[in-house]
Amino acid sequence: MNAPLDELYLTWLYSQVGSTRTRSKERTYWHLLRQLYTTEFVWLVPNDDNRVGDGRELRYEFLDENNIVDPDPHWMDEPCSFLEMMVALSRRIAFQVDGHPREWFWILIENLDLQRCNDAYFNDNLRNVVAETIDRVIWRQYYFNGHGGLFPLNHPNQDQRNVEIWYQMNAYLIENNL
Repeated sequence: MNAPLDELYLTWLYSQVGSTRTRSKERTYWHLLRQLYTTEFVWLVPNDDNRVGDGRELRYEFLDENNIVDPDPHWMDEPCSFLEMMVALSRRIAFQVDGHPREWFWILIENLDLQRCNDAYFNDNLRNVVAETIDRVIWRQYYFNGHGGLFPLNHPNQDQRNVEIWYQMNAYLIENNL
């Protein structure tokens, strides 16, 4: 990993979903987002590799916006992080429903029950909760109806653990009339 570039990129990712100017620890989520950023998103279900592609594509936008012309090729080849996947997915949702990616990112955080993980209260216990939550999502260990995952449903047509994230997202949007 390229530490200075990683820090710049993490700040840029944070700016996509929150204010980097906020100083109140009750309203910042640097610890949570850093943990999401340092965890690789692994895909198991066919076509979820598209979420990896979307996440990694954010790097090119970051480089372009920051006029970085010769990034470390190893940094570019790093696996997609869970945070990158979520930011890119939030953008996809916002495009589908004509909303704002920032709002959708925090809806996903709420769906994962991580909204309490602000910087004022972040500790080792919450770090473990976040790790368990990420593992549950990646390894598809949530409930058949998607509860415990990104897109909980009340009336699923099929076991959401076997459904690619794109179709989970669409079922969630339809069920919630969005």
